Amino acid sequence: MTTTNSAVPSGCAFLSHTPESIFTPEQFSDDEAMMIATAEQFSRKEVHPLLDRLEIQEMGLMPRLIRKAGELGLCGVDTPEEFGGLGQSKNVAARILEYMSLNGSFSVTYGITSGISQTGLSLFGTDDQKRRYLPHLASGEWIGAYALSEPNSGSDALSMATKAVKQGNRYVLNGTKMWISNAKWADLFLVMAKVDGERVSAFLVEKNFPGVSVAREEYKMGLKGSSTARVLLENAEVPEENLLHEEGLGHHVAFNALNLGRFKLSSMSIGPARDAMGLAAEYALERRQFGKPIASFGLIQKKFAHMAASFYAAESMIYRTGALIDSAFERFGGTVDGNRKAAEEYAVECSACKVFATETESEMVDEALQVYGGYGFTEEFPIARIYRDARVSRIYEGTNEINRLFISDRLQRRIKEGRVPDATSGDSFLSELVGKALRVRPTDQIGIGALSDILLLAYAEQSARLRSLQNTGVGSELYRMIVPFLNAKGAEAYQLLTAEAVTLPATKPVDIAEIARLVYEKRGPLA
Repeated sequence: MTTTNSAVPSGCAFLSHTPESIFTPEQFSDDEAMMIATAEQFSRKEVHPLLDRLEIQEMGLMPRLIRKAGELGLCGVDTPEEFGGLGQSKNVAARILEYMSLNGSFSVTYGITSGISQTGLSLFGTDDQKRRYLPHLASGEWIGAYALSEPNSGSDALSMATKAVKQGNRYVLNGTKMWISNAKWADLFLVMAKVDGERVSAFLVEKNFPGVSVAREEYKMGLKGSSTARVLLENAEVPEENLLHEEGLGHHVAFNALNLGRFKLSSMSIGPARDAMGLAAEYALERRQFGKPIASFGLIQKKFAHMAASFYAAESMIYRTGALIDSAFERFGGTVDGNRKAAEEYAVECSACKVFATETESEMVDEALQVYGGYGFTEEFPIARIYRDARVSRIYEGTNEINRLFISDRLQRRIKEGRVPDATSGDSFLSELVGKALRVRPTDQIGIGALSDILLLAYAEQSARLRSLQNTGVGSELYRMIVPFLNAKGAEAYQLLTAEAVTLPATKPVDIAEIARLVYEKRGPLA
């Protein structure tokens, strides 16, 4: 189900000052809720008991789990029905991905197979290409991978060195792709290369094509159960019918897959945060010091109240954005050009979700470990693994620094095109800061980053506020809990941008102990 309001201007939810009806997790239908519950049960009963075996990459174990998930329909949630998927909304897919991401290593393997490895194909593929490959990925029979990064081109992706040369009815690819998740298990790679060394193009490359090989596993700090390795293309032979989209337009495939991938990564990030919070709540109730559970201590309660409020804001952004993306596909989708427009329409919001959710994850997991005290710093407790695994979220799918540059640049470009409303007035402290900040037009990276922080914080505040107005009760308390934090961060960014003094608005009191009590009772977030 998608809930949006036609008063929201196309592609600019960031600067909307008109109250709108936004989609929230409370609005999933009974059938959708059952699918989501299936995902959670799969994570807790099928994946969690095997974490130690996954961590050492036991032969065949991860592919078996992916196939089992596929048998339940979980690998093709938003894949079109005609190509073997369930054809569900982006928000249903996001919620399922959140619960399938309670463990980071499984999350990466599953998330790429069900997400970014399929996205470019779904948006830009021919019917023949979709028929050949999407059913394999949607069923979990095949594992997918996305091959863009190289040893010398990470954030600067278009500087790639991998080349493709047309020879008769095939392309011959040469180059090295680096940091490729799922590399060891992947049956299909979405590979970017430059035709004749100039025109970025996308190719569907099967693992058994001549000249394709995978190097040794990278020795990573976290996500040890996932596969990360270099993919070597040495005179790799790719049939011409496996060119995806058009020669020279591979950047459309790559970047639009990333746009939607960033949205999904937001859900992948709050999944581990949810689990960390639940584990820490359970520990706080059991751990006793000075004759009582540490859960009763004010500073511990404050941690849980803030975690709950941060999670609420991140979640509100994600599901608001998912509904907007679905509405864009309803307006534009159905053709290759329309799919491209739809995937681009809310790219700024997708980047904002990625930055906010991954930084929320980092803060929540860190605070959860702090609740454990010294025990949290040992590998005997599960929080250590979650802590290690969470760190990479701020790096892949475009570092948070690159996403900050993108947010400001893309939004200012849309303002020049006249595609966004006037931003000089606002309906909150942060939206008023946005109006003032947009007049500055910074050109240095520090200023651009500060402007992006104000923008994404305003989007988080507005999303949480609109949700709390639709669903009162604890949502109102969570909004009141998070808004002073968001305002303070926004004021800090505004001062960095302008060097002007900022007076923060007064705040309303929040019952921190009651929020913490509800967290303890639910053993996790309150949504």
